[in-house]
Amino acid sequence: MDLINNLVVATTSTGTEGGLGSILSLLIPIVAMIAIFYFLILRPEKKRTKQMNDMLDNLQVADEVVTTGGIIGRVVSIKEDTVLLETGSDRTKIRILKSSIAKNNTVHDE
Repeated sequence: MDLINNLVVATTSTGTEGGLGSILSLLIPIVAMIAIFYFLILRPEKKRTKQMNDMLDNLQVADEVVTTGGIIGRVVSIKEDTVLLETGSDRTKIRILKSSIAKNNTVHDE
């Protein structure tokens, strides 16, 4: 609200020529804040999302993965949106959503 009051006072007290300069001096910090927000928050988040989607798309059978719940297992089969994990020497199998995989521990040669 104070920003609008300053804008109105600046335009009425100095006329149209000074008002344009004061409007620009008020808009520059706002544009700078938007740019900082983009480069510090939005861009890195988009990059992390892309890396996660690439990891899920490149998932293969026999990969060792860690879920968001902390379960470690080997991929037995992959379907469109689910994965079947084998979680131990007793061959216990768990079906989980593909999106709940947090990390792929298997290193693939490219």
